Amino acid sequence: MAEPKPVILIVEDDLDVAEMVNAYFNVQGYEVRTVNWGEDAVRSCQASPPDLVILDIRLPDIDGFEVAYRLRNNRKTKEIPIIFLTEKRARSDRLQGLELGADDYITKPFDVQELRLRVRNALRRSTQGTLTNPVTNLPEGVLVEERLQDCLKNNEWAIILVSLRNLEKFRETYGFVAADDVLRAVNLMVHNAVREVGGTSDFIGHLTPDDFVLVTSLQNLAALHERIQTRLEQSLDYFYPLKDRERRHLKEGRLKLDVRQVTASDGPFKNLAGLKAKLLQ
Repeated sequence: MAEPKPVILIVEDDLDVAEMVNAYFNVQGYEVRTVNWGEDAVRSCQASPPDLVILDIRLPDIDGFEVAYRLRNNRKTKEIPIIFLTEKRARSDRLQGLELGADDYITKPFDVQELRLRVRNALRRSTQGTLTNPVTNLPEGVLVEERLQDCLKNNEWAIILVSLRNLEKFRETYGFVAADDVLRAVNLMVHNAVREVGGTSDFIGHLTPDDFVLVTSLQNLAALHERIQTRLEQSLDYFYPLKDRERRHLKEGRLKLDVRQVTASDGPFKNLAGLKAKLLQ
């Protein structure tokens, strides 16, 4: 069974440009929809979200900035990649587009081959998932993998993995809001530890939603490990309501902390998969 084609919505009131881009991306194997008005673009995205929007700024009704603003502020459409394709060359226009969350900004006249590559890259980033965790705003996914890949290129690195055990059970008992508060609190304590005894180039991210990864230097490793372990262990009981902190029947599935470290000397690691396996073993 053939994979579904990526869907591109072109929002362009210049009919010649719209027709040319439509024909080109159809040949490239995309499913293409075209609208000429901003309000039609918003309605189309909400009715059937495309995989990507190519958006002009100058439109007959609302401008492209307003279209982007509405898409970014709607739960159903906020993650759709947006590429501005416009005659507006001013730096202020480019900055406004990027501030609205556009993935790219291309000015006319444009090279259609370049546009194809920009579309491909934006779709690739989108399918790889978001780059930051929605609860803690820490890097995750490809950003963390890139940082871990850098570690494999030298022998002067150390990694601390901070894992929360039984968070799913905690979530089932106390709800998503309480579990998210735990993640935010752990994030804050790890950041405070880095600020107190870490280095300015230390990196904090998520290896999984419940696992924090900290890339640091060998000289800061011991102090960071001890500070994080001590602070978090002292805090675990306080995530529970007062009435539940001493209830013995809850001990079995209570939140637990696992802080461990991996350095280059624990290798050699042939690839990223080997390093991640070591961290999560």
